[in-house]
Amino acid sequence: MSGIAIGLIALAVVLGLLALRIHIGIGMFLGGIVCYLIVYNGDTNALMFTLNKLVYARMSDYDLAVIPLFLLMGQFAIYGGLSRSLFNAASAFIGHWRGGMAMATTGACAGFGAICGSSLATAATMSQIAMPELDRHHYPKGLSAGTIAAGGTLGILIPPSVPLIVYAVLVQASIGKLFMAAIIPGIIAMLGYWAVIWVVASRTMKDMPTIPKASWATRLQSLLEVMPVALVFVVVIYGIYGGWANLTEAASIGAAACGLYAWLRGGMRSHGLYKSLIGTAETTAMIYLIVVGADLLNSGLALTHMPAELAQWVQDIGLQPMLVITAILLIYLILGCVMDSLSMIFLTIPIFYPIVTGLPFFDLTQEQVTIWFGIIALMVVEIGLITPPVGMNLFIVHKSSGTPLSRVARGILPFLCADALRIALLVILPSLSLMLISL
Repeated sequence: MSGIAIGLIALAVVLGLLALRIHIGIGMFLGGIVCYLIVYNGDTNALMFTLNKLVYARMSDYDLAVIPLFLLMGQFAIYGGLSRSLFNAASAFIGHWRGGMAMATTGACAGFGAICGSSLATAATMSQIAMPELDRHHYPKGLSAGTIAAGGTLGILIPPSVPLIVYAVLVQASIGKLFMAAIIPGIIAMLGYWAVIWVVASRTMKDMPTIPKASWATRLQSLLEVMPVALVFVVVIYGIYGGWANLTEAASIGAAACGLYAWLRGGMRSHGLYKSLIGTAETTAMIYLIVVGADLLNSGLALTHMPAELAQWVQDIGLQPMLVITAILLIYLILGCVMDSLSMIFLTIPIFYPIVTGLPFFDLTQEQVTIWFGIIALMVVEIGLITPPVGMNLFIVHKSSGTPLSRVARGILPFLCADALRIALLVILPSLSLMLISL
């Protein structure tokens, strides 16, 4: 049996288990076992040897320590009231524009993503804070729900980003460089959402009065309230690139700063601290389980030589590189309708990464291709959070705000158009992702 055939059997097992609602980590673990059993004709010696070494080898990876730290930083930010301060500051500056409150929501999502790193947490938090204000100012439900669901995706694009850390660990890339590469695409995403909001608001809210402009005193006061967010972001990013702190140390400083701010604001008493620690532990355990399952699956696929054979097959048939990357992005869009973001990254990167790095793209080096592909893959994965039927952000906004799911789905459609244009732009112009790194 060929390596590709064995690999396809293993992937079919994983997808079948996902259809039965088995956890993705367990599914990939069992898929890896299938590879070992087929390759070694049922002999379990190699499998047991790998299992004996695999968990310790992965869990001793220093880079993985940054995941719970960034998750804890996001938990502290939620209970410290930073999200409300961000929304109030954005509203004070642009709330009087046509659709300004919705734009302020997107801006607050981007700011919150800079200290949270989770799209689901961003969408859930902003649903509770922004939706009542949008309702009070008579924004259409579809626009409000679509804005929050789309804005939530900025949580995994604006660094720090847990999926970017996972991608970097899988392909042995620099986490710091990936963080820097994501900044400009994140800003482009926010501006694209603002353009969508302006167009929709101009058509549906043209007869409604705008909100009065806030005074400069109010604006300055709101800026003072969000200074902790800016300071945490600057400390984390400058700490990494200034050379005085590595990624784990910078994340530790950020988590401590958010925890201190939350305590000073009164949100970090015993109950808030308990929920922050439990939330961090649960999410970390889920991610680490997926990491171990993905490692065994990747080890099994490596035995079959499936990724290398696929990469060689793509090179041999002479497909244009842009056609290959387009096909990969379409596969991501399809998977996004039925899988969550981390599942897609763990399941597909070991297969797609050798294919992409084996093709010439715009005279880029392998490191540049790795970073460029990581940003593009992340953006397509984030679209999966807002595409039916399993767009998690849609369900979160539906549950948090009480908006009918059908209306949330209709409200997200214009934002998907903006996402498509942004991805096309970044595929054609890799320099947008690599600009800050080159500087």
